[in-house]
Amino acid sequence: MEEQRGAVGVLRKERGSEGIRKCPRRRCSSASSGVHKISDIIGLVFRNKKATFALVCQTLKHLPIIKDVLDAATILNAKWKRQQDLIYIITYDILFGQAVSLVGDAEKFLMHRKDALQTALARLLVKKNVKTPQDLVDLYRIPEVSKPRYVRVNTLKMDVDSALLELGQQNMVEKDNMVPDLLVLPPSTDLHNHPLVTNGSVFMQGKASSMVAAALDPKPGWEVLDACSAPGNKTVHLAALMRGKGKIIACELNKERVIRLKETIKLSGASNIEVLHGDFLNCNPNDSSFSKVRAILLDPSCSGSGTASVRLDHLLPSNAAGHAAGVTDTERLNKLAAFQRKVLMHALSFPAVERVVYSTCSIHQIENEDVVKSVLPLAASYGFQLATPFPQWQRRGLPVFEGFQHLLRTDPVEDGEGFFIALFTKRDDKNHSEKQATCRNNSKSLARDSCTE
Repeated sequence: MEEQRGAVGVLRKERGSEGIRKCPRRRCSSASSGVHKISDIIGLVFRNKKATFALVCQTLKHLPIIKDVLDAATILNAKWKRQQDLIYIITYDILFGQAVSLVGDAEKFLMHRKDALQTALARLLVKKNVKTPQDLVDLYRIPEVSKPRYVRVNTLKMDVDSALLELGQQNMVEKDNMVPDLLVLPPSTDLHNHPLVTNGSVFMQGKASSMVAAALDPKPGWEVLDACSAPGNKTVHLAALMRGKGKIIACELNKERVIRLKETIKLSGASNIEVLHGDFLNCNPNDSSFSKVRAILLDPSCSGSGTASVRLDHLLPSNAAGHAAGVTDTERLNKLAAFQRKVLMHALSFPAVERVVYSTCSIHQIENEDVVKSVLPLAASYGFQLATPFPQWQRRGLPVFEGFQHLLRTDPVEDGEGFFIALFTKRDDKNHSEKQATCRNNSKSLARDSCTE
């Protein structure tokens, strides 16, 4: 079965990528969120996307139960334990899904032990003092908050009012009160197969994610660098904000994600985006290729903790049965923060750049306020200061340093996603230019007294 084999690959990718996530990286937010976002992450395209998506999400929802059943049944030897993703998928189908075809060794192995699996499930229900498998699922479930659905109008193809009119024929739609090209729809709205989505006239993109490019606010005709661009939703948003004029350099290191990035660009109709397959840290700020870059969007790899509930991360093995909720890997966060500081310092060093946005979909101070605070001396030496994106937004940064009120946070519960945005803008100070030049020649040091203010 194609969707079963495809689901195994997706599940393996999901379970293997718990550590570091690139945003936007949404997984199984609900059955209506669509497998399209899964393929955004892994760069795969299945003929039967909906069936694959449903199988992956249902397996993830039942994963703690499946693991307990397999442990109790004691039927797996070392060979099958090495193929646990396939075992999880087939076990889900045997216990909760559709009839299993005896097409492979794993299917035959488990079907011959179906009685043992069903007996283990029955005993688990008794042990947990519940009546149905759904009751077991509910034990592991994070309460779901009803959130509106957002779509961003791709103004390269369609104006906002026209999109509002067309979507309003079947849905209650209104304009967002903050992001001009964002529309708000009821929580249950499913637009994955809507013509406006499939032809790239609108993108299914959350409000917090849409605020990132809007905060950078690039002008038509500018040259802009998107430092970590795949899957490309923010990249093509930049193109729309620039009305297709100027130039966007979209930098992406991962080969598979470059393919996905190019697909997003093609869907958007943007013609002013140049894809650079390479490491942003290897981009020489003094190279003539970047001499006209005036703005940089930096959305680096992060923990993804602000979108964990949307992606059902609480159902992945590190948060499943036997693991305490909310436990974080300090070493992993420290490594992420070190990388984030490095790329932010690099972004600030481009001579012609006037605006830099640093964003994450993390709730952790170490990836957000601490990163920003650590680069402030260097930023000041280059003539940058913190500015206030969306000043009308109520949730600001944590009060851990002077100027925290310039930072922007969204809350994963109240706003649906936990994002962080910091905007650096360059002061218009001609007398500062000489000091800037001196500091660039010593950019590896953050502690030069002559370079701080």
